[in-house]
Formats: sequence, C-alpha cells, structure tokens
Amino acid sequence: MVNSRILLFFFLLAVVATSCNNNETREADTSSIQMKLVSENLDAELFSCKSVKDVQNFLQKYNYLQKAYFTDFPGDSAQLASHLFNILQNPGFQSFKEDLDSLIGDREATVLSPLLKAYKQIKYHYPNFNAPKIQFITTGFEGNDLYVSDSLVIIGLDYFGGPNARYRPDVYDYQLRRYRKEYIVPSIVFFTSNRYNRMNAQDQTLLADMIGYGKAYEFVKQVMPDTPDSLISGYSEENLRRTYNSQQEIWSYFVASKLLYEKSDLKKRKFIEERPFTSEIGSKVPGAIARWVGWRIVNRFIAKKPEITLPELMQIDNAGRILQESGYKGEPDEEE
Repeated sequence: MVNSRILLFFFLLAVVATSCNNNETREADTSSIQMKLVSENLDAELFSCKSVKDVQNFLQKYNYLQKAYFTDFPGDSAQLASHLFNILQNPGFQSFKEDLDSLIGDREATVLSPLLKAYKQIKYHYPNFNAPKIQFITTGFEGNDLYVSDSLVIIGLDYFGGPNARYRPDVYDYQLRRYRKEYIVPSIVFFTSNRYNRMNAQDQTLLADMIGYGKAYEFVKQVMPDTPDSLISGYSEENLRRTYNSQQEIWSYFVASKLLYEKSDLKKRKFIEERPFTSEIGSKVPGAIARWVGWRIVNRFIAKKPEITLPELMQIDNAGRILQESGYKGEPDEEE
C-alpha cells in the first residue's frame, strides 16, 4: 500500500477547523510494559573510516545495507565503498554533517524517547510486538530516507534536517515540508502499521486504497494521540483547514465521478499519489486527497462504533462495510 521512500506542524490553533479526527483518543496505560530500544549510530562509525578499505569493512559488517538501504545504487559493494568514501572526504559534506547533528539535536529526545513511547502503545494492543533495532546513518542522500521492517529501522538523518539545513533532499517543493525531524517518528509508526493493516487483495478499487490509508493514519493517531494531524497526513495547516471545510464538495466530486469503485491504476493515482494539488477537483485541493478522505471515513466509522479496538479495526478488510457503516457523506464533525 505504501512505500517508505515517500513519507508521510505545529499546534493546531483551531482543532475543529483543521483536524480530520475530532474524536478524543486516549493513550493506553503502558506503565507495566517493560521495553528498551537498541540503537546504533552508524553515521559515527562510517565517518570514522579513513580509507576505502575501512568503508568496505563497514559495508561488510552491515552487509544488509546495500540491499535494504542503498537500494538505488547501481554498482557493487566495492563501487559503493569508493563512492561513499569520496563523499566522506568532501569538506562540504563534512560541514553538512556537523550542521545536521545540531539541527537534529539529541537523538534520544528527538527520536528514541517518543518512538519508545509509541512502541509501548503498539505492544499494549499487540502483545507479540517486539521493538526493532534503530540505526541512524548519514550518507549524503545516497540511501533511502527510511527503511522500516519488523526487526530493523534505518533512519537517514540527512533527509530530516529541515528548512535550515545546508542541503535538502532532491524532491518536489510540496514534499519538502515533511522532511523535518518532527515527521520521523510518525512516519515510522505509519509504516509499522503495514504489518497489521489487513487488506483484501482481490479488491482493487480506489475505495479499498482509501480505507487502507485511512486505517494506517488512524493507527498512528491511536498510537500517538497527541500528534497533530499534519504530522500524520503530511498536509500543511492551511491545507488541512481548507480541506476539512470543503470536504462536502470533495465528497460530491468523488460520488458524481463514480471514483469510489474505480479500478484503473492511471485514474486512481490521480487521487492517491502525492501531487501539488488535485487539478481534477480544484487548484486548492491538495494532492493525495483520497488518502485524507479515507481517513475521514475510518474516523466516522470508529466514532459510531467506539467499542471497536485498534486490532479489530485493522483486521477489517471490507472497505465497503467501513464506508457503509460510517455513514460518511462529506459532512464535518460539527454537523453531526
């Protein structure tokens, strides 16, 4: 459903106007859950390399990196080692690394502590959950932004320096907003939801994709209830407010255009994938609008069925059922 190469603000001044989740979500009591995170600073180890041979030894020690993290590098391990060493020797990159360390700040406070808190919430809902190892790395954008699996999370810190960083990732301007340190933990939790988000492989409709994303967003919201919706959806404060207030028009377009049961990948991508805006509906409607609408449907569904637990929600693979029982017709929460 999602790709960790593509990630998913500030305090919302008007919650009803900007939030798509107006239901109160409370954290579970995890005081009895014992859990520790194991983390490694691979960037420090990589920067200690004094030769190409040292980098080769580094890549041999962490021999999964080339397949898991450096997925787009076209050469073999020897070529990768030489390439990385040249990057390490670049004075501009060395300065960037120093600036980045300052911008990211204390990794315990920025990433590890909130991630541990989120993992404990997941453990509460899924007792068999075990926290993966966390690794930090900086390679000058040679690897992915995030790699998330059941046993390992690799965080490419160079992607998350934010607007004050010397260098920014080579993505579109409308995507840059999400490449800040505040998005790291919500994004990891979002991708972690994949292992629990049951989907019907036979259902290839846009609605199924919408509900899949909606459940993933709701997973993050329930695991991290204090997280602003912007850090979950990736929308700016302005886009959230405008989208929330115009959702009836957006929903009317989906219904009138018979999009919910559309199966054409080409047509679905126009509403699921990231874009500067959804031109088919209007220049002020943000891209990936179907994901947001999917979250609204899921949110209304659980509002009507508060007894449903998070694991039960994630197990529902009938998108039509969730839509029907949600009763969603594009209305904002205050009109209930």
